[in-house]
Amino acid sequence: MPDKRRPRAAAPAMAAEDGLLLLQSQALAEEEAAKTKEEMLTRFLKDKLAKEERSSALNLHKLSTQWRAVLRETKDKELRQDIEILSQTFARVMDCKDGVIEQSLATDLEEAEEQHAQALRSHLHNIDRLLQLQRCRLTCLEEGYGAQLEALKTEFEAERRTILEQHERESCYLRDVVLAAEQNYAKNDHEATLNFQSARDDIKNKSLQEKQYSRMQLGGKAEVLWEQFQRAVQSYAEATEHQKITFEALKQKDEKSSREIETQAKKLQKLQDSVTATKGRIAAHLRESEEQNRRAWEEKQRVLRQLQELKSEMNQAGAKAHGSLARLTAQSSAALKALAQVVEKAQRILRLAEMCRRLETEEEKVLPFYPSSLAEGEQRDARRVLEETPAEPLAWAMRDYVGLERFWQRFNKAKLEEQALERERAALSQRNRRLRELLRQYLAGISVSQEVLGEPNSLLAVERKSCVPRDLPRAGRAQGHQGVAHPDSLLGGDACPDPIHGSAGTG
Repeated sequence: MPDKRRPRAAAPAMAAEDGLLLLQSQALAEEEAAKTKEEMLTRFLKDKLAKEERSSALNLHKLSTQWRAVLRETKDKELRQDIEILSQTFARVMDCKDGVIEQSLATDLEEAEEQHAQALRSHLHNIDRLLQLQRCRLTCLEEGYGAQLEALKTEFEAERRTILEQHERESCYLRDVVLAAEQNYAKNDHEATLNFQSARDDIKNKSLQEKQYSRMQLGGKAEVLWEQFQRAVQSYAEATEHQKITFEALKQKDEKSSREIETQAKKLQKLQDSVTATKGRIAAHLRESEEQNRRAWEEKQRVLRQLQELKSEMNQAGAKAHGSLARLTAQSSAALKALAQVVEKAQRILRLAEMCRRLETEEEKVLPFYPSSLAEGEQRDARRVLEETPAEPLAWAMRDYVGLERFWQRFNKAKLEEQALERERAALSQRNRRLRELLRQYLAGISVSQEVLGEPNSLLAVERKSCVPRDLPRAGRAQGHQGVAHPDSLLGGDACPDPIHGSAGTG
């Protein structure tokens, strides 16, 4: 009986197993169908999501382009209005500043011209004074030279008159002496003649006596000899009658000449003595006059040397004045060139200021000079340092540029803004490079090429991930999928109908 019951009991079991197998096969079929449907839905959603992303990117690009154009037009209008306002303000401020700068430059130029004219007048006045002093000095020297020359002439004339008067007196004295000597000589001659005649008479008498005695002794001989002598004398006289006459005349003449020679010899001796004394006095006077002439010549040479020195000094002064005038001319031409350069530099500064004025903001136009960043104590210290008398050359030179403090303030502000803009430009350049790099990476991510495939791509890494969690059961995947919102609803767009079931609800 147990053996017969076992097949009967096994039949329902087999039927149950067949049912279970059938149910399992149906479940597997349903699961396969659901998986296929899920895969188709996933591919459809991915395709639709890619299309939506492309269309949304295109629409966003179009919107941004149109919005950018609208903003550009609006900004262009605002900028044009700002530029007009800024140009008008800049023109007004530039006109004011041009007037102030022109007035200040004209004032400075007038002051410089006045200073130049004053310096030139002072220089010319000094030159005139120097020339007047030199002329006065030369006049004084000429007057002194003339006075000394007149004094020397007067002294020479007085001495000459003295010498002539003394010579005249000595000549009168010598004439008196000669007259006295002649009178003494005539007297002595008369006495000598008387003595001679008396002596001759004595000798003649004696000779007559001797002659008579001799005649007495030598009468005979004498008569013979006298006869011979008479004959010889007669013959001689006859032969030398003419010579005798000549001899007598010469003898008389010789006697007369001897007497005259003796007289003149005595006169000459006296005259020689007087002339010797006079020559001694004249030699003394000549020595004195030569000494005076030598002193006068030395004085004249000294005066000539002084005159030459004065002429050389005057020439040097003239050369120096000419050099000073040439140097002044060169300096004035250099000053004119420097002023021309300053005017050109001022014009260039004005052009640059006009160009910079167009780029100023409203705040800079209203408040061109920013307030000082120093505290009150620091400002007081700075003012005290500025009020102190500088001791260094550079500090003295900086005192001439105190009026450019506002200019340097704006210049430093412009330099600071330039440095800030340079740094901002560098930062923007770096940011632009970074954005370009990101854009390049994005473009490389959305495009497919060998280089992109060879490099790591974030977009491809995201697409490899599955949208369905792996730990969910197979039976719950469909239910979980039914409760998930469609990606199109997340994008805010209308749901597209399912190509399989005709709705976007469940699978």
